[in-house]
Amino acid sequence: MTHPNTGDRLRRTTGTLFLVGALAFAAAATVLSATFNWPDVLREPADVVLPAYAAGGTSLVWIWLATAWTYAILAVPILLLPTVLDRRDDPALRVATAVGATSVLLSLIGFLRWVFVVPPLAHSYVTGDPVTQAAVNAAWTAQHQYGGALLGEHLGQLLAIAWSIGLSVIIWRSRVLPRWLGAGGLVVSVLYLSNQGDILATALPGFPVWDLAGLLGSTTWGLWVAALGVTLLARPFRTPRSATGAESNIPAASTRTPLATTGHGS
Repeated sequence: MTHPNTGDRLRRTTGTLFLVGALAFAAAATVLSATFNWPDVLREPADVVLPAYAAGGTSLVWIWLATAWTYAILAVPILLLPTVLDRRDDPALRVATAVGATSVLLSLIGFLRWVFVVPPLAHSYVTGDPVTQAAVNAAWTAQHQYGGALLGEHLGQLLAIAWSIGLSVIIWRSRVLPRWLGAGGLVVSVLYLSNQGDILATALPGFPVWDLAGLLGSTTWGLWVAALGVTLLARPFRTPRSATGAESNIPAASTRTPLATTGHGS
C-alpha cells in the first residue's frame, strides 16, 4: 500500500514527466524541422541528406541529440504509471508498460544514429571521390532502412501505438482516469497508425500513403500524452480512511484508491 503523501508526490512527478517530455520533444522537433526539414528529409536520398547534414555542422548534431533525449524522458513516466494508478498487478497494464518502454528505446536508437552514425558518413561523402561516395551511399541506405525505417519508425511507432491503445482500453474499462482520455487515446492511436503507410512505402513501392498522416498522427498523439500528464497532475490523491469506529468494518482494500474516481466523465 502506497502512503498517501508518497503516492501524491509520485503522481505529480509522473504527470510532470509526461507533460515535460511531450512539450520538450515538441520544441526540439520544431527546431529540427526548421533547421533540417525533418521529417521530410527522412525520405530524401543520400546525395541530398548527407551534404545538408555536413553543412549543418556541430549545432545540428546537438539538435539531434536534444531531440533524442527529450523523447527518452517518456520512458520514466511510462514505467511509473502502473504504480501511480495502483495497478501494478494488472497483467494487461504490465504488458502495455513493457511495450511502451521498449518503444521509447527503439525510437531512441533511431534518433541517436543521427548523432553517432550519420556524421562520419556525411563527412566521408562530402570529402570523398565518386567511388567513396557510391560506397557511402550504400552504407547510408543500409543504416537508414535498418536503424531508421525498421527500428525507429516501424517498430518504435507500432509499439508506442500499442501502449497507448492498451492504456486507453484500461482507462475506458476501469475508469481509473476519465473515460474521455481513454476514448481520445484510441482515436489518436488509430490516426497515428495511418503513418505506417509512409514507412512501408520505403520497402514496398506503391504502398498507399496519406501525406498528412505523419504530421497529424504524431501531433495528436503527443497532445494526448501531454493531456495524460495534465490529468495526472489534476487528479487529487485520496487519503485512505482510518479504520476506526464505524469504518473499522470496511475492508482495507476498499480504501486503496490512489486517484479520485468520482466525477470521471463518461
